[in-house]
Amino acid sequence: MRTNIVRHESMMVSYDVVNGWTVVEVDGDVDAHTAPMIREAVLGLLVEGRRHFVLDLGFVTFMDSMGLGVIVAITKRVRELDGSLCMASVSSRLLRILELTGMRESYEIYPTAADATQSAPSPGSLANWPHPTSG
Repeated sequence: MRTNIVRHESMMVSYDVVNGWTVVEVDGDVDAHTAPMIREAVLGLLVEGRRHFVLDLGFVTFMDSMGLGVIVAITKRVRELDGSLCMASVSSRLLRILELTGMRESYEIYPTAADATQSAPSPGSLANWPHPTSG
């Protein structure tokens, strides 16, 4: 059952739990004004004991550097707690931004949230973040 955790005029965040993953769906603009709300919402889920996240970005219409910063901030906190984080439904435009910033190779990215949640999460999957293990 999807639960809304942030509602703003240009953005909404909701979550659902699937196969041990907390799927956080962001819908709208992720910018200097909304990024702090997203960060606080996910940190609140961490306080509740959730550790394994899928960021579903399929409905993100715009993301600036503050949006990228909130992904990094969330990742750091999840990593500190031996959790895991991946992304799903990333648009080609956002994927290009992740590639240009060097963030693309640091995250597992799935075509859909359903693909991301097929396997149960692995604790500590961010142990080598921000540098993925090679080969």
